[in-house]
Amino acid sequence: MRKYLPEGFYGNSAEIQNKAFSLSALQEAVESKEVIELRALRCDSEHNLHFKLGNLHGFMPREECALGIADGSVRDIAVISRVNKPTDFYITAVRSDTDGNPLIMLSRAQYQTDCLENYIQSLQKGDIIPAKVTHIEPFGAFCDIGAGITALLPIDNISVSRIPHPSARLGTGEQIKAVIKDVASDGKITLTLKELLGTWLENAAEFKAGETVTGIIRSVESYGAFVELAPNLTGLAEFDLQAHAGDSASVFIKSINPQLMKIKLIIVDSDASPVPRQKLKYFVDSGHMDFWQYSPFDAVKKVYTDFT
Repeated sequence: MRKYLPEGFYGNSAEIQNKAFSLSALQEAVESKEVIELRALRCDSEHNLHFKLGNLHGFMPREECALGIADGSVRDIAVISRVNKPTDFYITAVRSDTDGNPLIMLSRAQYQTDCLENYIQSLQKGDIIPAKVTHIEPFGAFCDIGAGITALLPIDNISVSRIPHPSARLGTGEQIKAVIKDVASDGKITLTLKELLGTWLENAAEFKAGETVTGIIRSVESYGAFVELAPNLTGLAEFDLQAHAGDSASVFIKSINPQLMKIKLIIVDSDASPVPRQKLKYFVDSGHMDFWQYSPFDAVKKVYTDFT
């Protein structure tokens, strides 16, 4: 699996950047298609990328910088944005520059092609995979699922508890686990995360009636305020004039009803201070799932995901 991890998972850039490469070792890397990860140091005016491999110069021609650049389906911003970013590639050849110095030819596009054909195209709905958040929009988060190839994680798939923006749950550069939700006819992949963050019962088991705990007020309605106790668990508090969406709050748990999937709360206090993002807790983080049921089996309302 290491070969096709998202970019930035290896953590060996500094080591390789300063490593003294022998020409024989570089030739072995060409023949074995060893995956190298380094930060691009420069993008020149012709949109070629430049790297440092120890004391040697690595050169990645524009059309080799990303899959789709050569045929125009991907814009040059995909090349420019690689500067100072961890970038995975193959060493394709060892040549000499005009001064007779070794010039190491590199290709990210070839590595992406291998990743697409040998890994991503084999993924099925329900597969749990590693991913890395690369870009966040109001509608969702784009995630690298291997070799810099991205998939969309829509905001509704991030957690059961509704959030105002994906950045309330995820951060750019964050390494996560996700589930393949859908594979479109054109090969585009949609991800989901909420199925890994626990069922209602698994989350509710962390709380007891009579406790006072912290939460985040996610929305305020005329009949009460919805307070997130965990990414996949929300309770309803009695209406409070001082409650505002986005506030952190201390809440008293009045009752927990699994059959109705309801947790009744009373807001003890609320605070408008910024709420830091919490590290995600995974109840499942590997393998495959065909079916996931969030609701208790005897609950009146059934909430589930069928990946088949």
